[in-house]
Parts: sequence; structure tokens; C-alpha cells
Amino acid sequence: MLIHTIMDDHVIGPIRMVADGGRLLAMEFGDVEHRLMPMLRARFGKEPMLEPVHEPSEITSAIRAYFEGDLTALDAIEVDGGGTEFQRHAWEALRAIPPGETRTYGQMAVTLGRPNAARAVGMANALNPVSLVVPCHRLVGGNGSLAGYGGGIERKRWLLEHERRLSARIQMPVMA
Repeated sequence: MLIHTIMDDHVIGPIRMVADGGRLLAMEFGDVEHRLMPMLRARFGKEPMLEPVHEPSEITSAIRAYFEGDLTALDAIEVDGGGTEFQRHAWEALRAIPPGETRTYGQMAVTLGRPNAARAVGMANALNPVSLVVPCHRLVGGNGSLAGYGGGIERKRWLLEHERRLSARIQMPVMA
């Protein structure tokens, strides 16, 4: 049985998560929940049994810490998004992009050793089942535009601004 948690009190809206033990399997923002169940059915081949849990876990604690300013808190969350070998590599590469920075689809394709695979990177990004923790919001169009985001462009903009603002504070030298 998988655990389903809802975090309702975020500035970017409710967050729905599905976990198995300490591994995060899926995460969607509340207003795009219609994507969650089809994604789980496709992965597990049937309608999964979800047990609702409303108490904090290590996963929800890390997500809260991220929103409160600890941009590295998400690194501790173990994810298992399933996917093809290429998708898993693409998602791992997304997690390596530092908070406050972005990469283009083309740059990510080069990082993966497949310089002509920008569209494949885009598809892997679109199928990322663990948004936020696997930070697909950090990919942008070749011209720097905020190209598509399953959670909505305004949410993507907010996440990038949140990370840039906090990253800039961290990098500022302390004056004595």
C-alpha cells in the first residue's frame, strides 16, 4: 500500500505526494491532481491503493524546509520515479542543477552525452513524476524563456524567483 499525503498550506498551492516507505514516487501540485492517478496507473498497471496520511514525515519536513529557505533540503529526499533508463538519467541530471540556476534543454542534452536529444530531454522533463524534488522547473527554453511546466508557468516563475532570491543571499559576502 502506498501512502498519500496532502500539504495544503503552501504559497504555491496544495501539494499531493505518494510515497512507499521513505521513497517519494510521485508529487503533483493540487490544481493538476488529475495527472497523478493516470501516472500511477501507467506505472503500476492498476489503480494503486492509497492510504491517506496527514502527519508530517521526513519528506514533508524537507519540503517545508525548502519553502522556508533551506534550498538543499530536497537533496535528502529519496525518489523513485520509475521511467526508462534515459528518463532516470535525465532526472538525475536535473537534481544536479544548483538551486537558483537554470539550464536549457540543449545544455541538458549535452550533459547527458546526447547533444541532439533536446526534444527527448523535453519529453523526459514533461514526464517527471516527482516535480519540485526533481527540479524540472530549472529547465528553460533555448532563449531563456520559461518553456512549459506541468504545474503552470506562474508556479515555475515563483519557484525560480524563490531559489534565485535565496541563492543570492547565500552567496553575498558577510561584511564585518
